Amino acid sequence: MSKQTGMIKELLFYSTALQEELTLLIYLPENFSPLYKYSLLIAQDGQDYFRLGRVGRQVEALMKDDEIENVIVVGIPYKDVNDRRDKYHPDGAKFSGYVRFLAHELVPYLDQEFPTYQVGYGRALIGDSLGATVSLLTGLAYPNTFGKLILQSPYVNEAVLQAVKEFSSPSRPTIFHQIGKNETNVKTTHGEILDFITPNRELKTAIAEKGFSYTYEEFDGDHTWKYWQPALTPILREMFE
Repeated sequence: MSKQTGMIKELLFYSTALQEELTLLIYLPENFSPLYKYSLLIAQDGQDYFRLGRVGRQVEALMKDDEIENVIVVGIPYKDVNDRRDKYHPDGAKFSGYVRFLAHELVPYLDQEFPTYQVGYGRALIGDSLGATVSLLTGLAYPNTFGKLILQSPYVNEAVLQAVKEFSSPSRPTIFHQIGKNETNVKTTHGEILDFITPNRELKTAIAEKGFSYTYEEFDGDHTWKYWQPALTPILREMFE
């Protein structure tokens, strides 16, 4: 994999919706210039996507080969597993506040600070597991704000399926959704052992019935970065070509 040659800026951002200060990791590619326009890739599990997913290197390599458009990556790290669940799980204590933060605080800030396209299809949300769940639900709640959703092995429960079934906006995000064929006994950070693939197949049916621009993929693997990381380059190529 090519060397990461861009720059990661670490910023502190106070969220009124969450009543707390968050860290933002912002990856500016090597050719960054305010004279260009950039799409945004906003990653839940931000530290994981940079460290384990090597998302900066993959974006950089694709941009240098002119395989994708100009992209800025914004990673939002979580403090610990409890903070992650509170913000990402549909039943989490901070879930609603986190969704508001993404749509009403983070996006206006990024549009003000960077030369972005400032349209829905110039913004993508990405996440793995619960990070994919909150990405999907945020995209469904704000389809004019987030035009692309990348879901790597999302946690799916009845609330998630219901949100898709009840979606009625004429604005429809483009979705890339993948799940591992071996994700049948996933140990969650909450201590549960869950079958992920069966509800993900139900989610596939629900999304397909809505007529989204939609790619669904089952890979030969389990619920780990061993499989999510190498999947990123083809996903990014498809979503940002």
